[in-house]
Amino acid sequence: MVNITKEKTQELIGLYGFEKLTDVQKACLEAATKNRDIVAISSTGTGKTHAFLLPIAEKVDFNIDRTQVVISSPTRELALQLYDVFKLIKEVYKKARIKLLTGGSDNKRVKESLKREPQIVIGTPGRLRDLYESGDLRVDHTEIFVIDEADMTLEFGFLEDIDKIFAKMVRHPEVMCFSATLPEGLRPFIKKYLEDPDIIEVKTNEGFDPDIEHIMISCRHMSYEDALVSILGGFKPYTCIIFANDRNTCEKTFEKLRSLGLSVGMLHGGLEQRQRKRIMKAIVHHDYTYLVATDIAARGLDIDGVTHVVSLGLPSDLSFYVHRSGRTGRSGKKGTCFLLYRDEDLNGIASLKQKGITFKAMSFKGGNWKDVKNRQKPKGKEEILEKEIAKTLHRKKEKVKPNYKKKKTQAIEKIKRKKRQEFIRQKIKEEKKARYKAQGKNR
Repeated sequence: MVNITKEKTQELIGLYGFEKLTDVQKACLEAATKNRDIVAISSTGTGKTHAFLLPIAEKVDFNIDRTQVVISSPTRELALQLYDVFKLIKEVYKKARIKLLTGGSDNKRVKESLKREPQIVIGTPGRLRDLYESGDLRVDHTEIFVIDEADMTLEFGFLEDIDKIFAKMVRHPEVMCFSATLPEGLRPFIKKYLEDPDIIEVKTNEGFDPDIEHIMISCRHMSYEDALVSILGGFKPYTCIIFANDRNTCEKTFEKLRSLGLSVGMLHGGLEQRQRKRIMKAIVHHDYTYLVATDIAARGLDIDGVTHVVSLGLPSDLSFYVHRSGRTGRSGKKGTCFLLYRDEDLNGIASLKQKGITFKAMSFKGGNWKDVKNRQKPKGKEEILEKEIAKTLHRKKEKVKPNYKKKKTQAIEKIKRKKRQEFIRQKIKEEKKARYKAQGKNR
């Protein structure tokens, strides 16, 4: 049984509208009441944010103006999202002071606001480190240190910033480390700074939910944005997230959808802080029907009402496809994931199938969806060559003539030479075409 001692924490749970706590929330709240360090491994959508919010609300003394909690988040968007969730604490604890610290903010104003210490600080690792080292942010007496999205923090190289903060603390805080995965590179950090932590691993079938339908659609010779436009008439989303593998594709797709007069937003790492805040606010209020985003910008964002997800090609890290598809089909609702693929994605699709994802190959033509046969992995040149030779040599049975074996061998070699020359000529032609196209873009 989870031990909640404060009536206000119960009131807070009611404000957030929880009918019951998730598994990760129960486990973390119980471990935190025993003052244990925590490593929680749980996928997107399982309630990790409230899994550390509730223990914090239970433990912080809001009558004292001292920084008692520091929460590190790897991106500005995620830090802003956490801040928006935590602000509700002030509805219950009137003296609560919660401060958001990220890059792009007015430095003078931020430093002035920190003269009266907030009880809870939420920020990006680099910003927290800068303000700590300049003496504007007091974190040396921190009682709880939360590292949210620890695997992403490692991936972006921000653990060094957190390491610098830990190194100068006069006391060991209670550490809560939350992550979707537990990569090997994270283990030395956990061993160094967490004392005999409780490992809480909540296994889910994110992305493999039977209520999520995975549909694969061949781009053929179309660009991703054109392939996307070709299927837009085939579904009506409440909110649709479109994932691009790079910023360039993200921007092209956004411009294409905007030119069609659709309600669309864009989120990637190259946007200015002011733009990000505006877009994040619009996303929360469901001002967009479509959101085009890169994996890094959208990682960890909690958006309600996502009915459809579109992947413009497979990401190089296939686990990101699972994260993408996990944005829909939540809270018992059905979801649909479209994968617009090319031939180079076929091996990745095969790997995802082996992991349990069932793809349905379809096309949208003439206003109707049609089933199509799954395309097989392209045959190698030698297989194509042998097939062409067999086709060429297929003849009706003839009367055997002298030296027919020798002549047949010579004929085969002649055909092989011809086909190889054709392959080479085609390859040169394709390379020239690609080179001219690239030169035209660079002009």
